[in-house]
Amino acid sequence: MSLRINFNLSSLQSQRGLAASQFSGSKAAEQLATGLRINRASDDPAGMAVSTKLKVQIQGLNQAQRNVQDGINTISIAEGALSQIHSILARMRELAVQASNDTLTNSDRVQSDAEFTSLRAEITRIGDATQYASVPLLNGLASAFNLQIGANTGDFLAVAFPNATVNGIETSQAYTDTQASVLSTALLTSQVDSNAAIAPLDAAIEVISGYRSALGAMTNRLQSTSDSLGVTSENVAAANSRIQDTDMAAAMSEMVRSQILQQAGIAVLAQANQAPQAVLKLLQ
Repeated sequence: MSLRINFNLSSLQSQRGLAASQFSGSKAAEQLATGLRINRASDDPAGMAVSTKLKVQIQGLNQAQRNVQDGINTISIAEGALSQIHSILARMRELAVQASNDTLTNSDRVQSDAEFTSLRAEITRIGDATQYASVPLLNGLASAFNLQIGANTGDFLAVAFPNATVNGIETSQAYTDTQASVLSTALLTSQVDSNAAIAPLDAAIEVISGYRSALGAMTNRLQSTSDSLGVTSENVAAANSRIQDTDMAAAMSEMVRSQILQQAGIAVLAQANQAPQAVLKLLQ
C-alpha cells in the first residue's frame, strides 16, 4: 500500500459521503418540519407542476361551491317572499268568498274591499322590495342570474326569477292561459264583483305555486351541484396531498439513516485524516 501526503483519496471520499448524508438528513428534516415533500421546484419539478395545477383547480372548485351557496341563498330569499304572496292571495280569496255571500250588505263589503285592495298593493310592494345585495329579484328587472358553478370557463347555470308583482302575475303565460279576468281591477264592492274576483285569484295562486315549484327544483339542483363540487374538491385535494405532502414515516426513517451515516462518516473521516501521520513514523 502506497502512502502519500499531498493527496488523501480516503479523506476526500469520506468528506463526499459525509456531505451527501448531511444533505439527505437536512432535506428529511425540512420535510418533517413543513409536512411537505416538495418545498421547492428542485425537489420534484414535474410533481411541483402537477401540484400547482391541482391547487388552482381546488381553489376554483371551492369558489364555485361558495357561488352555488350564494345562489341557494338568493333563491331562498325569493321563495320566502313568494310564500308571503301566496298567503296574501289566500287571504284575498277568503275575502272574495266571504263577500260573495248575500248575507253581507254592500256597506259590509266596502270594509272587505278596503282590506282586499290593501293586500293587492302589498303583493306589488313585496315584489319590488325583495332584493339580494341590492339586486331586485321579483319585479321583473332581474330576469336571470348566471351562477358560475364550476372551476372552468362555461361552467355556469342561469337561474330565472319571476315577476311577482300584480302586473307580472297577470302578464305571465300561466295566468293568461287560464283566461281569467284581470286581478288588478278586481273589486269586492258587490256580490257579483266579489264572485267574479275568485277566478283571477285562483289563477294567481296557481301562478305563484308554479314559481315556487320552479325555484324549489332549482334549489335541489344547486344543492346537488354543491355536494358534487365538495366531493370533487376533496378528491383533487387528496390527489395533491399524495404528490406534495410528506410521507412522515419514510422521512423519519431517512433522517435516522442519515444521522447514522453522518456519525459513521465523521468517524471514517477522522481515521482517513490520520493516515498521513504514518509517514512521520517512518521518518522517526
